[in-house]
Amino acid sequence: MNIYETSFYCKCPINKIRILYELKIETKQIIAVEELLEHINHWYQDGFHELIADHLAENFNGIQTLEANHHSVKITTIRQGNERTERA
Repeated sequence: MNIYETSFYCKCPINKIRILYELKIETKQIIAVEELLEHINHWYQDGFHELIADHLAENFNGIQTLEANHHSVKITTIRQGNERTERA
């Protein structure tokens, strides 16, 4: 099992506050670190936590845990590749 961990900042789309995200991907595959970082830098300037988790799962295999503290509320999402959450 390979474990990749990184952190990145993304703005809340509602109030534009900068939020620190912690990402962990566990997979049997090899993920090019440069590809992962480029993907994060390109796609996640702002967005909803759950939708970011969905998008990551669509683009990278493995079990993915994404954590962040949104205005004193800790949110943890866990996704397996190609899993998606519908938004109302």
